[in-house]
Amino acid sequence: MASQIKFTRRGVLASGLALGASTALMPLARAQGPMRVAGIHASPVENAWNSVLHDGLVAAAEDGLIEYVFSEGVSGTDYARAMREYADAGHQLIVGESYAVEREAREVAADYPETAFLMGSSGEPSGDNFGTFATWNHEGAYLAGMLAGLMSETGVVGSVGAIPIPEVNLLINAFAAGAAETNPEVRHLVSFIGTFFDPPRAREAGLAQIDSGADILFGERIGTADAAQERGILSVGSLIDYSPRYPGTVFANAMWYFRPMLEAAIADVAAGNPTGRDYTGDNLMVDGGSDIVYDADLVPAEAAEVMEARRAEILSGAFEVPVNLEEPVAS
Repeated sequence: MASQIKFTRRGVLASGLALGASTALMPLARAQGPMRVAGIHASPVENAWNSVLHDGLVAAAEDGLIEYVFSEGVSGTDYARAMREYADAGHQLIVGESYAVEREAREVAADYPETAFLMGSSGEPSGDNFGTFATWNHEGAYLAGMLAGLMSETGVVGSVGAIPIPEVNLLINAFAAGAAETNPEVRHLVSFIGTFFDPPRAREAGLAQIDSGADILFGERIGTADAAQERGILSVGSLIDYSPRYPGTVFANAMWYFRPMLEAAIADVAAGNPTGRDYTGDNLMVDGGSDIVYDADLVPAEAAEVMEARRAEILSGAFEVPVNLEEPVAS
């Protein structure tokens, strides 16, 4: 098993021993050992999005594909510095997110052409070594929306998102489109909490939507299901499976799996191929990068049958979930 080392933010930025090691032995390490990969997480790894990346990286380390170290809770002002320190330490692939530091992250990558970067980003790849990816679990969100449209008793559903960036817009729009497919008269409420991690704020936004008539909530952000649970309505999770945490409340989850994109990037680095490309296309349902999971005890069999028929069409290529990156509006 590859070694796994956890660095706190303080450890990453202050430990010269951990991150300032000489790169003189790197050719030998590359020849004899697993690929050295570092993860830089702006939020705690418990945050849903970051947890998907982290779990995929941990699993790859457990399988012996990589050696993995990571930092979490890295602020935007420190992010470029953390990237440089990991690159200086000889890590061959650095995985993270550049949403708040797009310009700075690309500047770092340009300074380290021998290091590969794989970054969640709303922008385009840069050069030969700055690869990007988007969070495209929109197919699962669409299928969950189909269930919501069939299951809502009030005819009103709601979505609570972080910030209206393309990746967030995509999921909410897909959920709304799925609900409209099975219930053309459905109303869809939309709220943004203005940050990526604030469960209490997401809960408050969810409560406000319930007060406006929503009886099913799509929780693009953690905390939405707390509002649903508190008021005794149903909810949909995103990225990870929230059903065990909210039994009887979360009936479906639009899952996202990072492993296919990670393995594609690892293969490119190992082969010496340029990594300055968009890896999003390696992570659709057909690739095993996303899907829907649902609780058969909470979803009526008739609704599940309709949804499963559409899921089969997505997997076969007969149906393509629309990609809408525009800021969603209430309907």
